[in-house]
Amino acid sequence: MKKLLLAPFAFALFAAVPLHAADIGKPAPDFSLSAGDGKTYSLSDAKGKVVVLEWTNPECPYVVKHYEKGDMQKLQKEATEKGVIWYRVNSGAPGQNGSQTAEEIAAYDKEHNVAATASLLDPKGTAGRSYKAKTTPHMYVINAEGVLVYAGGIDDKRSTKQEDIATSKNYVKQALDEVLADKAVSQPESQPYGCGVKYAK
Repeated sequence: MKKLLLAPFAFALFAAVPLHAADIGKPAPDFSLSAGDGKTYSLSDAKGKVVVLEWTNPECPYVVKHYEKGDMQKLQKEATEKGVIWYRVNSGAPGQNGSQTAEEIAAYDKEHNVAATASLLDPKGTAGRSYKAKTTPHMYVINAEGVLVYAGGIDDKRSTKQEDIATSKNYVKQALDEVLADKAVSQPESQPYGCGVKYAK
C-alpha cells in the first residue's frame, strides 16, 4: 500500500470533537444498510447479540494504521469468534474521499482479510448522523439488550504510527471483554480521533 500523505485530508482532531455521551445507556438507533456482499443488514437483525460498529474510510491514515498490519482484523476475528456481530460502516458520500461502491468495499475486504460480519454502505449518512459518528475510526459497542455501552476512539494513542498500537489501551477490546463477562463497562466513552466523516451535504 502506498504511503498516504496527511495534508489532503480534513481531520476531525480530538480536541475539536465533543464527547459522544448523550446516548450512552440508551437503546442504540436501528438502521438498515446494504453491504458489499449484496445483502442488507439491520441492527435489529442482531437482537440478543453484542454488536460493534466501526466507522471507516479506507483512505484515512488513522484507519490505515489499524489495517495495514492486521491489528483491526485481529480484533474483529477475536470478537466474531465469541459471537459478536461486527459491522464496518462507510458513511462517505459518493465522490468524497474514501467513499466506496459495493464492489469496491467487497474487494477491500478480500484484499485486507477483513474479519467483520459485514461492511456496510451509508452514502446518505443516515446511520452515521444517527450515531453522531464524527471520525474514522469512530467506535461503538452495543450490548445484547440493544443498549449503547461504549462510544469513542478505538484506543488512547491519537496518532497514525503503527508502532503506537502495541503500547495503546484499546478501549473497544476492554469494553467487549467487560460486556461479554456481564460486567459494567468501566469506560463508556472516550474521545474519538481520526479523519472527519465525509457526509453528503
